[in-house]
Amino acid sequence: MTESTTAGAPPRVAQRLEPDAIGVAQDTVIGMANAAPTVSIGLTLAVLASAAAYGGGVIILVTAIPMIIIANSYRRLNLWNANCGASFEWVGRAINPYLGFMTGWLMVSGSIMGTLSAALVLGPDTLAVFGQSTTSPWPNILIGTAVIVVMLAIAIVGIKITARTQVSIAVVEYVILIGFAVAGLVFVLGHHHGSFPITKDWFSLTGIGGHGDIAMAILAAVFMFTGWEGTVYVNEEVKHRRVNPGRAAIMAVAIIAILLAVAQVGLQGAVSPGNLQKNSSAGLVYVADAIGGSGWGKVMALALALSVIACTGTGIVIEARMIYGMASHRVLPTFLANVSRRFATPVWASLLVGFLLTAILWAYLLASGSLLNVFEDVIAIVSLLYIAFYILTAFAAIVYYRRRVFSNAWDFIIVALLPLGACALLAWVMFKVLQTAPAGQIWSIVGIVGVGLLLMLSARFIQRSPFFQIPLESDQVGEPKPASR
Repeated sequence: MTESTTAGAPPRVAQRLEPDAIGVAQDTVIGMANAAPTVSIGLTLAVLASAAAYGGGVIILVTAIPMIIIANSYRRLNLWNANCGASFEWVGRAINPYLGFMTGWLMVSGSIMGTLSAALVLGPDTLAVFGQSTTSPWPNILIGTAVIVVMLAIAIVGIKITARTQVSIAVVEYVILIGFAVAGLVFVLGHHHGSFPITKDWFSLTGIGGHGDIAMAILAAVFMFTGWEGTVYVNEEVKHRRVNPGRAAIMAVAIIAILLAVAQVGLQGAVSPGNLQKNSSAGLVYVADAIGGSGWGKVMALALALSVIACTGTGIVIEARMIYGMASHRVLPTFLANVSRRFATPVWASLLVGFLLTAILWAYLLASGSLLNVFEDVIAIVSLLYIAFYILTAFAAIVYYRRRVFSNAWDFIIVALLPLGACALLAWVMFKVLQTAPAGQIWSIVGIVGVGLLLMLSARFIQRSPFFQIPLESDQVGEPKPASR
């Protein structure tokens, strides 16, 4: 963050995040790790197979289209303002600062819930590697807490070691996931006993017999993609900070789409629909067992555990920078904007994220003692939160670059038409899902929004943040030329 005397500018911060610390490839891996493809497949394999009536591969590729369009909106906005507050800053400066605050709050809430949904399965996955299982919550609590503490320490030490850790994990995780996806395809095409045969309906939007629910299927697919925008939250530490984070976001979405589609098609038919649904809480391990036996099931459990570890590590890094970006404008307590002189990381914000993840993990596991019947609610809530701030971010790009909309046909398509289409699709999904959502999901979202409104009022009238008097901005001469930094 830099010092400025303009209205609404962040206050002086004594120490900056480390500039030029990582490159575009490492940033892409961070975005992919935050999306956690293996965990996403693990949590949604059975859900998506059911919702899409086995048309999940097509649904994933269709969902990738609005994701790439919105990633391009992130890219354009980052060219304008490369700030780790990202959508909070962009929506606030382009549309309205109050809406910007709520966008930031939805970002933080959705990201923490997404990281937690992954952390909840770490204990069972780790125990499965060693052929163990337990009904007691304590092994799960201890394993989850240990990983949060270790990844928190790495996040505090620096972005460079975080990036190196993520690359190392990604190599092993993705080799295992792709290997099993290919093995699953061979298994199904070979008509092995117990497998579910591929038909042409697998490649239609409504799946087998036209029984797929497109809205629910896209919602599950959105959950699988969520997190790719993590590339822009570390933009202040990326080489060529205005250009590379946006490129990394688009590359992350494209690679994730291929991984997810291949894995969904390759694995969903390895067992019968009934058995897949009965074992939905451990779908990937169950499928791996069916393909290669219990030994290979442990290998898949290892990939899941690595994916959770990677997601937890990037989650802490990214959520800390979201909070740091907001606190720099005094909409959150200002000590959260402090950066360590030794490590060049937002230590207090990182510690807060680690504490929240640990506290919620303990509270949930001690209260329920079980992981069953929770993930469908988590998938829906996280997806709806992400849809909301994806839409707001895309609109911020349209509003900021509005002078370009009618300058020529190409800009009309790229700046307005495609983002509006992506927003319309996601808004339709949100509307359809909320129409039939259980009361628990709706009240959870109402509670999150309500807490955000209270925090916003506190920031405005108690902390008296200057962010709420920030002047709105718009592009004057077209998309800015990328700066070298």
